[in-house]
Amino acid sequence: MPRKDLKNKPLVEAILEIRWVLPNQEAPGLRLDPHYRILLGRLSERVAGEYPSHEPLPTSTIPDQMAAHIVQHRFRASPGSWPLLQVGPGIFTINDTSSYTWSDFQPRCERAVTTLINSYPAPHDFRLQQIILRYIDAIPFDFTKDNLFQFLRDKMKTTLALPNNLFDGVPVDCTPSGFKWEVSFPRKNSEGKVTLRFGTGRQHDQPVLLWETLVVSSVGSKIPKLPDEFSSWLISAHDITDDWFFKLIEGDLERRFSGE
Repeated sequence: MPRKDLKNKPLVEAILEIRWVLPNQEAPGLRLDPHYRILLGRLSERVAGEYPSHEPLPTSTIPDQMAAHIVQHRFRASPGSWPLLQVGPGIFTINDTSSYTWSDFQPRCERAVTTLINSYPAPHDFRLQQIILRYIDAIPFDFTKDNLFQFLRDKMKTTLALPNNLFDGVPVDCTPSGFKWEVSFPRKNSEGKVTLRFGTGRQHDQPVLLWETLVVSSVGSKIPKLPDEFSSWLISAHDITDDWFFKLIEGDLERRFSGE
């Protein structure tokens, strides 16, 4: 269970992404899901009750054999609303943003994945390639004025440092103009990996520190069978992301996000 819902949560987006294997075509680099067009029609019909607003994306004009794992269509409850579903050849996502709560997102994902599998016209050809639970968070931070490394150390218990003399005697400003850092750790029992990313970015045209937490299971690691093993995978993945999130923000940031 998540620890609590935060009044001022820093969430930018929560994403569940599923990719399935696409067979190679004769031309190098081209992959095609021969069942994609039927899947799209069946999926559109079956999600219409919950997501009646269909939005073809500009990528929908790309030929299918050149659009492997590129989302092409979006489904919403109403135009411009969240959460939403996305689908393309070999890819399916469930996305939510500021309205996100785990109590809503979990069953929403479970329904969507079951609908995807039931909509796929050739179940024997559906081979899961990768499944990702991803959270993107952001904190307002002007890295051109304040010390990013000190903020990470003091507010997020994350120590990153460069040698003090690195900038001595060279015409280089010690204030970073950009920042990106990533680290991955294997899950136990070969169940994939957990990745943490930090980077600079912008939100609402303001500078922010972005951080992402991802739980990934891929071919080559223990990968769940869909839909039967999906719920247990999702809960386990969320338990990790939720635990890491609250450990990182413990203290000042948690109080800020709680509205205290």
